[in-house]
Amino acid sequence: MTARLRNRCPAVHAVDDWTRTALAVEMTKANISEQTEASAARTSIFGGLMLRLRTYFLAGVLITAPISITIYLAWALIHWVDGAVIPLIPAHYNPETYLPFSVPGIGLLILLTGLTLIGAVTASMVGRMMVHGSDRLLNRMPVVRGVYNALKQIFETVLSQKSQAFREVVLVEYPRQGAWVLGFITGTPEGEIRELGGDELVNVFVPTTPNPTSGFLLFLPERDVVRLAMTVEEGIKMVISGGIVAPPDRRRADTAPELARVRVFGGR
Repeated sequence: MTARLRNRCPAVHAVDDWTRTALAVEMTKANISEQTEASAARTSIFGGLMLRLRTYFLAGVLITAPISITIYLAWALIHWVDGAVIPLIPAHYNPETYLPFSVPGIGLLILLTGLTLIGAVTASMVGRMMVHGSDRLLNRMPVVRGVYNALKQIFETVLSQKSQAFREVVLVEYPRQGAWVLGFITGTPEGEIRELGGDELVNVFVPTTPNPTSGFLLFLPERDVVRLAMTVEEGIKMVISGGIVAPPDRRRADTAPELARVRVFGGR
């Protein structure tokens, strides 16, 4: 009966086939959409998990790297001092001779104790006489004399309690107008430099990045130096890091110098 109706009504048969085709297409689209959404959800979950793991990894590196490097450097220093000092100790005075294990830090402790005793001895009359005699002896050696005097002056300047070396961080315009570098005031010039340059000159050491032990020594007028509020430690960190580690602005709001800002950013 149905076949007879379809044969008699071909239009109805065509509509029925089209309807089934349309339903199949819609179902296929729905399946594809569901699969796409499921795939996007899985990708989103995976991406979020990877991002979270990356954040945790970087946080772990940020926490452990400074501690690990500090411990490693301290251990390397102790090991190096022990290796240099302990062989100089006679066996019957070496504590490790009577111990079944090695004690790290003995050489460093002995070195610090020895330097303290030497300082105490040189503070006495006999010690000063010995130092004076050694100075006279070394000053008579042609090659050693220059090295000894230079090192002695540097250590006396840096380690002196009243020394103002590396106590201030400044900005100076170098090597051309409009270019500024970070420097450290090391004092005021003496002798012929002061006589020829004037009383307003200051010594400014401009370190290189990332090795601050080398650099340039500049003699600049006081008016060309912009003093900063950051500490020397913060300035050294900024130099070593290449500007990545920048200290906060410690200037008080009521004393923020407009003059310094004008001098730095455009004109005297």
